[in-house]
Order: sequence, then structure tokens, then C-alpha cells
Amino acid sequence: MTFAKKLCGAAVATSLSLFAALPAWAQEAAAEAAPAVPNPGNNAWMMTSTILVLLMILPGLALFYGGLTRSKNMIATMTQIGAAAALAMLVWVMWGYGLAFGPEGNEYISWGKFFLAGITPDSTAATFTDEVISEYVFVCFQMTFAAITIALVLGSVVERMKFSAIMVFALVWLTIVYFPIAHMVWEARGVFFVMGALDFAGGTVVHINAGVSALVAALILGKRKGYPNEPMPPHSLTLTMVGTGLLWVGWFGFNAGSALEANGSAALAMINTFVATASAGIFWMLTERVMGHKGSALGFCSGIIAGLVAVTPAAGNSGPFGAIVLGAVASIICFFFVSKVKPALGYDDSLDAFGIHGIGGIVGAIGTGIVYSPIFGGPGGEDFAIGGQLVTQISAVVATIVVSAIGTAIAMYIAKAVTGLRVSTEVEQEGLDLGEHGERAYN
Repeated sequence: MTFAKKLCGAAVATSLSLFAALPAWAQEAAAEAAPAVPNPGNNAWMMTSTILVLLMILPGLALFYGGLTRSKNMIATMTQIGAAAALAMLVWVMWGYGLAFGPEGNEYISWGKFFLAGITPDSTAATFTDEVISEYVFVCFQMTFAAITIALVLGSVVERMKFSAIMVFALVWLTIVYFPIAHMVWEARGVFFVMGALDFAGGTVVHINAGVSALVAALILGKRKGYPNEPMPPHSLTLTMVGTGLLWVGWFGFNAGSALEANGSAALAMINTFVATASAGIFWMLTERVMGHKGSALGFCSGIIAGLVAVTPAAGNSGPFGAIVLGAVASIICFFFVSKVKPALGYDDSLDAFGIHGIGGIVGAIGTGIVYSPIFGGPGGEDFAIGGQLVTQISAVVATIVVSAIGTAIAMYIAKAVTGLRVSTEVEQEGLDLGEHGERAYN
């Protein structure tokens, strides 16, 4: 065989091998070019989580707050929560999602996708890995967070604020307070996200934000008639206990759902939501006993909420035993704030929205910078530095407090200018159920 024939044969063989490899290359290229498709399991989990957060609002928070008020204000309290949450959902799809997670923007705010423009059933949203979920599912999940945050604020102003004022306040507050803070903490371009602030499920965005806003709103609105001289006990601790249970159940969607996937991070958030909450409920009652009181149902419910609030930023950022300690510490601090500091300062935070959500959120947000460390069983790397992370956490907390306080004051005074803000003395006396809604909770 001549050299020319050998060369020709080699060329033919090489060409055949390349031709045989073309389908594999084509498949790889197509796989790289094809858009990511949502995992049905992750989509299903996020849909479930979204519904669980809705359960936290109605009926969970409505029953929890409603049971703590006087019977003459039960319907008004539940209606305010439901209506404010419903308004938040509408505002979210009109401009809230665009301001928090829009395609254009900077470190403080975003824009675009107003009225959900450009989103289709095929649109996807990124998770924290290379997975994606349907963007409509992500929109709905984040929508429930906006809805429950404004509902939480109302705990400080029940029994004396006009329904119309609450709706005006909610519209303004969501726009100038909640949406920017959500962007700064949770959106990839946000200033605190870039800084590395740890907030797994809303310690700053939801609880510090709502708690501080609740305090400012209560101070501007003023005390209830007769407070603190007249007794104003909860009219139904039974309903409050039912609401507490629904909140705890729904909080698994809140915390574990914030992993955005049904994965190990969600599993970690799940067990932490169990044990931190259990720890806080027990330690509130123990603190009551140490202070010379009987362990109470109200104390148990308060401790449960304090634990849930504190573990929210740490849900996927702590080991289980770090979460237990965090829940206990937050519960004890919240107990003293509610039972000692509030009476000493004399402000009327009706249902302790600031004392539990604000203070518990601050403890949880700062504590997350500690329990994230692998020294305490957290998921942080070996090079994790507690000191530097604490600086970041405290910076995010302080900034949230400032934005919340200023924005709430603006929203309250706008509501006052439009509606007059507060019900009349006669309506407050007979109860907002009849005075504002023409209904009674109990006939």
C-alpha cells in the first residue's frame, strides 16, 4: 500500500469517527442552549409553602390578634388584617414586585415588570443553586410575605384606628418602606445582599421592619382610651391559642420555603423552626415562673411567636442547637421588654408587635451572625469570622430601623391628612365592630 493510499484511508476513518460523534456534540450544545426548566418537585413545594404563608395570615394571624383584643373589636381586628393583606396582594402585582425584584435597578430599588409585564407561564426565577422555579410561583411566594408584614404592623394600632386610615397607611407604607427594604436585603443587587447580610426568611425585611413600624405608628396614633388604668385583657385566649398553632404550622412555609427548593437547606430550616420555637415557648413560661408568676397560656403563645420570629433569619443559617439557644435567648429578652420596658416607657403597643416582632427580630438578626459559625454547628465555612459578620448584621438592622421609622411616620401622617386617622371617642367606646363595620363578633 502506497503512502498516499494510507493517508487517504486515515482521512476517511477520521471523518467517519467525527461524523459519528456529531450527535453527541449536538446534544451537548442543545443542552447548553436550552433554557432551564423548573423541577416539578421544587415548584410543588414552593406552591405549598405559599399557601402555608397565606394560612399564617388568614386565619392564623387574624385569630391570634383577634383573640387578644376585647370582644367589641374582634371583627374589626380580623377585617383589618384580611383587607390590608388583600390590598398588599393587589399592590404587589401592580408595582411591588417590580420595585423589589424588577429587571432594572440599583442597590436601593428596582423597576420594570410593572403589572407583571413580560412574565408568562414559561418564565423562571433563579434559586440559590443552578435550579429555577416558575416565576409566577416566586411572585406569589413573595407576595404573601408583603401581605403578612403589613398585617403584623396593625397589632400595635388595633381598637382605635379607622379602617379607611389603615388602608391608606398600608398603600403608602408598602410602597415607600417594604418594597425598598425587600430589594435591599433579598435582591442580588441590593446593598445588604451584596454586603453579605444573613436574612434567610425575613428577620429584617419582615419582623424588624414590622415591629419598628408598629412602634412608630402606635406613638403617632396615641394610647387607647383608658390605657393603662383600665383592664384590657384578651377576650379569648382559646382563639389566640388556635391562631398560635396556625402561625407555627404556616411558618414552615415561611422559613423552609425560603430555601426556594425542596432540598437540604429547606430541611435544616424545617428542624430549626421546630426546635427554636419549642425552646422559646418553654423558656417564656420558665421566665414567668422565675419572676414569681404562673406559667400562662398567653406566655406560651407569646414565647412561640418570639421563637418563630428569632429563628426566621437563622432558619437555614444555624445548626439545630444554635437555634434552640437563639429561641431561648430571644424569648427571655422579649418577656422583659413586654412586661417591664413597655410599662416603664408607657407607650401603647396594643398586642406587643414591637415587643415581640421588633425585639425578637433584632435578637434573631444579630444572633444569626453568631450561630452561623461552624463553632456552634452552623453552616458557615471554616474561614467564617463572627466579628465581621456581626458588623454586617448590625448595619442591616440599624438601616432597617431608620428606613422603617421614617417611612412609617410619613405614611401615618399621609393617612391622617386623608382620613383623620383615629375613630371618634364614641366609636372607640362602643367598639370598632359596630362603629366601623356595623357587625358583632358574637350575637
